[in-house]
Amino acid sequence: MNFSATGATQSASTRRSSALTRRSMMGLAAAGLAAAVVAAPAPAQAGSTPPPTSAGVKARLPAPTGPHEIGTFSTRLVDRSRHDPWVPSQRYRELMVSVWYPAARTSDGDHRLAPYMAPGAAERWDSMSPHGIPKGAIDFAAMRTHARERAPVDMSGGRRPVVIYASGANDPRTWGTSAVEELASRGYVVLTIDHTYEAPLVQFPDGSVKDDAPLRKALEEAQPNEMPALLKKVLDVRVADSKFVLDRIDTLPHGLSKVVDARRVGMFGQSAGGIAAAETMYEDRRVKAGIDLDGTLEYNPEPNGTNLMPVARHGLDRPFLLMGRQGSDRTTEPSWREFWSHTTAWKRNLTLRGSMHQTYTDLASLLPQAGVSQKVIEENMGKVAPARAVAAQRAYVVSFFDRWLRGDDDHLLDGPSGRYPEVEFAG
Repeated sequence: MNFSATGATQSASTRRSSALTRRSMMGLAAAGLAAAVVAAPAPAQAGSTPPPTSAGVKARLPAPTGPHEIGTFSTRLVDRSRHDPWVPSQRYRELMVSVWYPAARTSDGDHRLAPYMAPGAAERWDSMSPHGIPKGAIDFAAMRTHARERAPVDMSGGRRPVVIYASGANDPRTWGTSAVEELASRGYVVLTIDHTYEAPLVQFPDGSVKDDAPLRKALEEAQPNEMPALLKKVLDVRVADSKFVLDRIDTLPHGLSKVVDARRVGMFGQSAGGIAAAETMYEDRRVKAGIDLDGTLEYNPEPNGTNLMPVARHGLDRPFLLMGRQGSDRTTEPSWREFWSHTTAWKRNLTLRGSMHQTYTDLASLLPQAGVSQKVIEENMGKVAPARAVAAQRAYVVSFFDRWLRGDDDHLLDGPSGRYPEVEFAG
């Protein structure tokens, strides 16, 4: 997104529009509702697949540590009960969802390792220079996960709990793959969602792609006093998408419908994804436990404790974990303080010392492989050691869901742990 057009021929109205759009995106970022990306190229032509990303480092995520092999596949889900909220002329809402699950062991030649992103999405993500990763530094199209495409489902474990993962606004559904793979390797079925027309680029099975032009247009047109309503729309769309995916859990293809346990569902996410987890859980009792990784709970460009979301005003009666960056906890974040005071169920608030907003994403693993300086790493990720950040997030996410979806308590969430000294307890 190039929000900084300049030049002697630029009109005053264009300059005002450009500045307003920049402020709008900065507001989304401050509210935990978008990636702080302020410069990117024009969106790809809808209906076409961009060329593959130019060669860069073939980066890898850290291997999951659980006992299970992992399988994955992507599927298109169509909700014909509503028009698309971003493109009302489209009489249905379509989503791309990836499913990650414990897989039966197969030989290496039977099922290839799944790509990190579809080619079109990889090209778009690379072109945005996301979160400090220079364009071309990582070959996102060549990246592979640790999951095998459409590997057979492991049927030996009985019914398995389900977790929905939601990425930050204007981030792809793959941006939390490290945490998602860890859960799948430990016996969970995990679903990740791309919110069409908000994610940078969503590639569908027929090769067509949908970009984020509708969200960009809304940002360009929004006046400062209209930002809370736009933020509310972003979250309302995400919650509606999440409820629709919940409706489809029992009908997942590839044999998953035989192993999922729709009575044991959790949800977590980073930034807007964490917000969506909290609000979806408030509105839909099918979600039994949730985690918010550094997402505020109010509809403001700059959080100040007003325009609180319903979940912040009323709290929850089911277990919830708040996990924030350095300096962000229930004592400093107004909406978290309100949520805390109204939540009657089990709750914890953790802080990852030395972290920043994007530390709770795959940036923690990928940025150090991009050939950037330590200064760039610290500017985008903070001073927490990347490997420690990944290990801590995985450990506490797994511990939380094991405790509340499986009844298996390792007591990691009881208080500070010598195994993870970088994690502070704020309550």
